[in-house]
Order: sequence, then structure tokens, then C-alpha cells
Amino acid sequence: MILALYISCILSVPDTSFVRVPAGEYWVGQKGHAVNPARKVRLSTYEIGVTEVTNRQFAAFIKATGYQTDAERRHDALVFEPGLREFRWKEDSTATWRYPNGIRNGGIEQKMDHPVTTISYRDIHAYCEWAGVRLPSFDEWEVASRAGARTTFFWGEDAKRIGTYANIWHGRDHLQSDTSDGFMYTAPVGSFPPNPWGLYDVYGNVFEFCEGHLGKADVAHARGGSWWCSAHACNFFNSVDIGRVSVYASFSNLGCRVVKK
Repeated sequence: MILALYISCILSVPDTSFVRVPAGEYWVGQKGHAVNPARKVRLSTYEIGVTEVTNRQFAAFIKATGYQTDAERRHDALVFEPGLREFRWKEDSTATWRYPNGIRNGGIEQKMDHPVTTISYRDIHAYCEWAGVRLPSFDEWEVASRAGARTTFFWGEDAKRIGTYANIWHGRDHLQSDTSDGFMYTAPVGSFPPNPWGLYDVYGNVFEFCEGHLGKADVAHARGGSWWCSAHACNFFNSVDIGRVSVYASFSNLGCRVVKK
């Protein structure tokens, strides 16, 4: 199957490369999982981004359209800074995709190759419409992240290897800064080794919005994991778990990967 994959580029989304996943049947889920039980699914051919959407790509969208994100309109983005306890976030009226952790923590001028964050589900839909792409479905994201494996991680079941492949939080808790893997917040996309199909950051850097619902219509879902996630908090950095967030929420650890239409 690996030989059947290829990487291509499209002009509408500068710097984006895609991996083509051939049509076929794939295993997803996990035996006994409450919302994602083990099952076989059939997918049509699709092409998914090698990396997460970057600040550079989102900036091109804003420049072309003048779009205003939810965080810019509502001034209610949720940000993190060391000193907050596990699962605690702080509302910051100055935080937007241009200042993911608030103005006092600096902008993205030197981080154009980092994943865009502090965007809502509505925002990324607007981006997708402009760029001629779409969000992956739950199953499309999971199949691409697994890269042919049926295990929790694409490399197997050893959770201790996560630091090799993903930008996550390695500190004991969130009370103190942690840059032990070289990054406090996001990292440039592709900073860690890819999975066997060539996709980077599937378990870290930022959570990735997916298309689909597991109940309430005003709840969006995201998969993977993020720079904030640790073994003691939000440890969804795997191919199985599915996170949930309000469709209006803008977090500094939440972004996306896209699929060609």
C-alpha cells in the first residue's frame, strides 16, 4: 500500500503537499472504546495534507479575503501560560491567530511555518472554502494517522515513544514551563519524524479539527494531540481518541490538517 501512495502539490494552497490514500477497506477504532469501537470501514480515494495548515497559509487567506476570525470578533480566545493547573485555560481578549497566546507573549512574525491556532470550527471552514479543500472525516484522519497499523500508535503500543514523533508537554504538570523537547508552545510543522506514510505531527503540535459529530450539533471534534497535552492531561495523542470542543471556541492548541476536494 505504501508504494501506492504519492505526494503532490496544488497551487491554491501554497507550500501544501498531500499524500494520496487509495480507496479500500481499513481498520479503525479500538476494541472496547466507548465512542470509537473497532470496525472496518470502506473509504474512497482521498489526498490529505502532509502537514498541518500553517500561519503562512492562513495569512494568505486573510490577506485575500479580509476575513475576521471568531476570536477577533468575540475576544474570547482561551490561552495557556505556565502556572495554570491541569486542564485550566485563561480567556484572553487580545489572543487571536496573530497572537495565539495573547499580545504580551508575542506574535507569529517568526513563526509563519508553525501551525495556525486560535481559530474556530467556523474559521477553518471559511479557510477551506477559499483554499478549495475540506476537513478530513474521523475515519479519513484516523486511517492516515495509522499508516496501515491497527495499534494505538502507528508504531505500536509503546506510549513512551510519543516524544520521538510529537510535540507534546513533557513536564510533570503545567505549573512550570517545559521546553525539554525544544518547544514551549507550537513547533514548526515537520520538526519531528513523520509516520510511515509521510504525515508529520499526527499526534502532536496541535489538535486537528475533523468533520463529523458524536452527538450535539454545536460541538466540533478534533483528533491527534497538542503541545499542551501530557500523560497527565488531555492525553489524546494517539490514533483512537476523539476530542470535543464548542464550534465557537478558539484555543491556542487547536488547528487543522486538510484534504483535497
